[in-house]
This record gives sequence, structure tokens and C-alpha cells, in this order.
Amino acid sequence: MTLSRSQSAHGQSAQSRSGQSLSILGATGSIGRNTIDVVSRLPGRFRVEAVSANRDAEGLAQIAIEAGARLAVVADPDAYAALKAALSGTGIEAAAGQAALVEAATRPVDRLMAAIVGAAGLAPTLAAAARGTTILLANKECLVTAGTLFMATARAGGATILPVDSEHSALFQVLNPVQALNPVQVLDPDRLKAVETVTITASGGPFRTWSAEQIAEAGPREAVRHPNWAMGAKISVDSAGLMNKGLELIEAHHLFAIAPERLAVVVHPESIVHGFVSYRDGSVIAQLAEPDMRTPIAYSLGWPDRIPAPTKRLDLAELGRLTFETPDLRRFPALGIAIAAMEAGNGATTVLNAANEISVEAFLSERIRFPDIAKIVENVMDRVARTGIGEPASLDEALELDRTARDVARALVGEHIATAG
Repeated sequence: MTLSRSQSAHGQSAQSRSGQSLSILGATGSIGRNTIDVVSRLPGRFRVEAVSANRDAEGLAQIAIEAGARLAVVADPDAYAALKAALSGTGIEAAAGQAALVEAATRPVDRLMAAIVGAAGLAPTLAAAARGTTILLANKECLVTAGTLFMATARAGGATILPVDSEHSALFQVLNPVQALNPVQVLDPDRLKAVETVTITASGGPFRTWSAEQIAEAGPREAVRHPNWAMGAKISVDSAGLMNKGLELIEAHHLFAIAPERLAVVVHPESIVHGFVSYRDGSVIAQLAEPDMRTPIAYSLGWPDRIPAPTKRLDLAELGRLTFETPDLRRFPALGIAIAAMEAGNGATTVLNAANEISVEAFLSERIRFPDIAKIVENVMDRVARTGIGEPASLDEALELDRTARDVARALVGEHIATAG
């Protein structure tokens, strides 16, 4: 860990403030910036302890200064000099590297927003879970890459896990009573008996009404043009192919201890209903809200209370109607592949996630076509499965399986490009 410390009036005032302490991993991303927006509108309620980014030193420094953070960390050591220079004279500590990221994640705080994108978020978030932190979880990879390990670590450490994704926040609000002492165990066996199915919704993405032939010709520009949500390029591509819904099913499986056969996806173009639960008495209970991530962020920040969020209020009469469709697995095979990985277990979802990240990266750089993403992911899973896939029992095992799958995926991308060429 590289660390720079200096003293100033700013640093002293930041340390003397009251309010709930909060650290934000992935502060320069969409979730991180929306978290800062919610927090900034509630002066005195929160005190920002640490913020992190991958390599955007200038963006992180600006956020750290505006939020009055005590520590700012860039994961990329090459960005340390720029971060240190940008924070010079502010009294805010500057740090870089993976050890510094873990240190930021494990600082004593009331809540940790875990919003680092990709497998890079696994080590610091797992360390926070082991420490017993209240984690606002917005990192898919913790559950998709190492779900069994992560949830076991959270239970052993006494951590509280509050889901931030709109779909999982919706399910959490429906499934979990406010009186629950530890949301990491949302359903006890008796309550689980009352649940028939748990359903998350999908907007359908930009290709919802496109034919298979049209989808095959789509490029990155079309794939990232999400109709309802403002998201990063990678998750937008996942949404376009419905892979994101497969990943979210895997997350729900681990978060709520729901068996795969009780999980479902329905396409809902308006993105107003974010998730619903069907009970054995015929009741269906849903959570509705405008498609704005500040709503689930505010819920996780305030839980078990509800705090104000600067979002548009839902007017169902103005909206007029809500529509629902069955997902088409022929046009969107990635969803079926993800479901098969969830059902297989034993590290299959670790391979799925790694292969998908490499394939999406290849598509965004226009080296493969959109349908090739699902094909390559499926082929990677087949190749790795031949050598045997075990459930990762440690962080090192999860990262090793992730590396293996990425190597296979890169090789398959290269083979595909050579064949196509």
C-alpha cells in the first residue's frame, strides 16, 4: 500500500463531523456517483470515510474533496502520483494498490457501498464481509464468482448484506420484514415454505423487438443504447443479450437462499415493477418505482428506515399500463446459458462470469459479433467443464478459476477471429 498523509483544516473538520460513517468503493462509477448524490442532499446524516476508483485519479480527487472523505484510493498504482497531486493540501490521505483497497474496505464504518465493477471488487468486499461490515452490495461478481464463499464468509463474520441492484432491492423489500436482525439471512425455512416463485424483471434491452437477423448485425453503438437505464458499456451489453438477468438470478439464488427452480425472469419494458414474489396462497407482492438507481441506493443507505431520494414519483395513472412478456431464449440464448450454470453450481457461474467479461470486451472492441458473445461463453464453459469445475472454497481458488476461464475465453476469441477472418 502506498499512502500519503498531510494535515489541514479540511482534514480536521472532516474527522470531527457527526453522522453515519460511509465508505464508497467504486465512487467514480454510476452507482458511486448516485450514492454521492443521495448523500449530499442529506447534510449531517452521513460522513464519508473512504472512496475508491480504478484509475480515474482526477475524478476520485474531486469526489473525495466534495464529500469530505478521509481516504482516497486508486486500485491502479500508476495513478497514484496523479491522485496525490490532486489531493495536495487537502488533508485527505491518498493511497494506491490492492492492499490499500482492502484497507479502505475494512476501515470501521457504519456502511460500505461495494460498487466496484468486475472481479476486482471481490477481494475488498470479501474482506469487509469477514470483518462483519454492513455492506451495500452493488458488485455482482461477489455472488456470481464466489457466491457460496461470500455468503458463508458474511455469516461467519456477522456481516449484514443489503442488496443495491434494483431487482434484488425489490425482492429484499418484499421478502424481508423491517424487524429482521440480519438481512444476510432473509428467509428462514418456515418463511421459505410460503414462497412459490421469486421473479425479477427485465426491460428487454434495446433489442427486445429486434429479429435474430437484426441482432446479429448490431454493433456496440446499438447494444449500449438502453431504453430505460443509464449504465456503463459492459452492463449495457449484458442487458442487450439478457445475460444480466441470468447473473441477477444467480445473485438472488445466493442472497435469498432460493432454489434455482423457484427463480424466474419476465420481460417488463416499462421497468416500473422491479421484482415480485408469488406466495402459496395465490398472493403476488411486488415493488414498484421509477427506473432510477437512487431509489434502491437510498433504501440501502437508510435501512431499516426510509430516507428521501430525489427521484420522480411514480404516477400509475399517467403511465397508463404495464406490460409483461416471456423472455425469448432463442433470440437471447445468454439467459438460458446463465440459468444452466446456476443449476450446475460447483464454480460454473465463476467460469460463466469470466468468459462473459472477455467476450463482451471483444465485442465492444468490434472483434466479434454480438451473437458470438453467448457462443463463446458456452464453449468456454464446455472446455473448462471437461477438466472439472469445483466450488471455490477460498478467494485464491475463486481467482484461479476466474483466471483459467479468462485464458480459455481469450484463446477462443482468437480462434473465432481467425476463423471468421
